[in-house]
Amino acid sequence: MKMSDRKKKILQIVVDEYINTAVPVSSKSITEKHLTDISSATVRNELASLEELGYLTQFHTSGGRVPSPQAYRFYIEELMQKGNLSDKDLDYIEQAFKDKSRDVEHLIKNVTAVISELTDYTSVAVTPHADAETIRSLSLLPCGDGIALLVIMTSERILRDSFIDMPEDMGEDDLEKASKMISELFAGKALSEVRETEEQILADFGQYREVMSEVIEALKSYTRPREEDVVLSGAEKIFNHPEYEDIGNVKNFLTVIASKDKLADIIEGENDEIQINVKIGSSGDKDVPDDCSVVTATYSAGGKNLGTYGVIGPIRMDYPKVITVLENVGKALEELVGGRIKDKKDDDNEQKRR
Repeated sequence: MKMSDRKKKILQIVVDEYINTAVPVSSKSITEKHLTDISSATVRNELASLEELGYLTQFHTSGGRVPSPQAYRFYIEELMQKGNLSDKDLDYIEQAFKDKSRDVEHLIKNVTAVISELTDYTSVAVTPHADAETIRSLSLLPCGDGIALLVIMTSERILRDSFIDMPEDMGEDDLEKASKMISELFAGKALSEVRETEEQILADFGQYREVMSEVIEALKSYTRPREEDVVLSGAEKIFNHPEYEDIGNVKNFLTVIASKDKLADIIEGENDEIQINVKIGSSGDKDVPDDCSVVTATYSAGGKNLGTYGVIGPIRMDYPKVITVLENVGKALEELVGGRIKDKKDDDNEQKRR
């Protein structure tokens, strides 16, 4: 059924009012605040019709209406008007990313704190899983006194790892041969494959087995459980919202955030671009409680996946504010990281020219 413009307007008013007040919306408040040229009886009829269509619910016969998950979905897709962030919020984002001395990984993980502070909801991020990085090359650089520095170049970064002890009888020529063999052996493999092939590699490596064992241990240190890729900020902010005065809602919420594997399944995106994804209750995802919504965005810069970030909170979420924050934080993050990637490429090219 095609919805009339008047029904759309009334539904938009109900959703906006309920998001702002958490109080069921009555026909009287609509006519007094918003539609002064329409009678209360006409608005009541429209509200009743919207309820029949599944967009509104009513806790009490004489009370006002509240939006259903179906209403929020229609609101987001058809009615929502995104606003602009205040100068204060924009300044906060700028200041949060101003310290360019921090490494990219540290910066990305702190995005959750920024999003949580600006939205007043719990923020979650799933950062790119290191296991998926592909090894491009390995080098063992002699440092004197029987010690070599392991340098690992992956598809994403250069890792200057811990120092490795060299056998007493290993000279620099032998170290160079071992370095070349190790690089050829691992080039093109994902970090996740190191554990799977460890036993076979050590069995086949002969005289350089001792060195290879230390290299493998260094590589294994970069593989980690998936739950370590999940970052959570502002869990306590749920208590700022009236829905969580209900102990049942609190238990549902805590059940979700207690399992980082479950959070990763809920949050992770499939696209390497800023793309807003909204899951409203269990209709949006079976792992999301009926009384919760999750809004996420996946960010990238210079072809580098920066992770998926978002908020989890009540269905009565301030979707316009949340989506605007995610978009603005994403642009700031991508501009900063994109600039760093460009600077790094310029430095690499300059070194090659030299």
